[in-house]
Amino acid sequence: MAGQIGPVKKSVVLLGKGELGIRVGAWFLDSDVYELRCVVPSMPEPRWTVSLAEWARFQDIPVVEGGRTEGIAGVLGDDWRTDLAFSVYYNRIVKPWFIDKCGLVLNLHNAPLPRYRGVAPVNWALKNGETDHGVTIHVITPGIDDGPIVAQVRFSIYPDIDEVVDVYRRCLEFGWLLFEKTMPRVDDIIPRPQDESLAQYYTRKDARQLGGRRGWTRGESNVRES
Repeated sequence: MAGQIGPVKKSVVLLGKGELGIRVGAWFLDSDVYELRCVVPSMPEPRWTVSLAEWARFQDIPVVEGGRTEGIAGVLGDDWRTDLAFSVYYNRIVKPWFIDKCGLVLNLHNAPLPRYRGVAPVNWALKNGETDHGVTIHVITPGIDDGPIVAQVRFSIYPDIDEVVDVYRRCLEFGWLLFEKTMPRVDDIIPRPQDESLAQYYTRKDARQLGGRRGWTRGESNVRES
């Protein structure tokens, strides 16, 4: 029928960086359910991966150049709301005031939570000789990576032969698979609380203890956040 209005799409703010951030952004851009409202990139963007901000600009999606949620147009107004915020390796803590303005805030984390909360989870898993790892989609809360789990997948890793970059690339592929299979059902999933008795947490200050696992490879000393 002429003039018929279609269903209203759910608004999305995407936070994060890199190749997987772009894949997630493209999924939202092509979605019949979601509308990608803006992108908040991790700033400064790392040089070792492709630019989410450049991708967004090419797609004419508004980019928050400062990389902070405070910079979203209108976000500090009383009436600003979004249905979903989705974080893909975003490098800042999402603050409670922003969480309160979102219907749901989700994070994709490169670890089998509640294990390996915090930074460099891949580095630490290899340092600790783990033989399996994982990626998790969880609800963002005011804590650090401690929100209820929406979805998770685990996979084998090989600390004797794997470098950090090998497992990180595996995380990208499993992370994409998990996202792609989870989002169409996300409204029907009841998140489950994390088991605090299994929790592990690492900060940037702990990185000096990583030794040969600080970088992408055992011959590299610079820490790359995985």
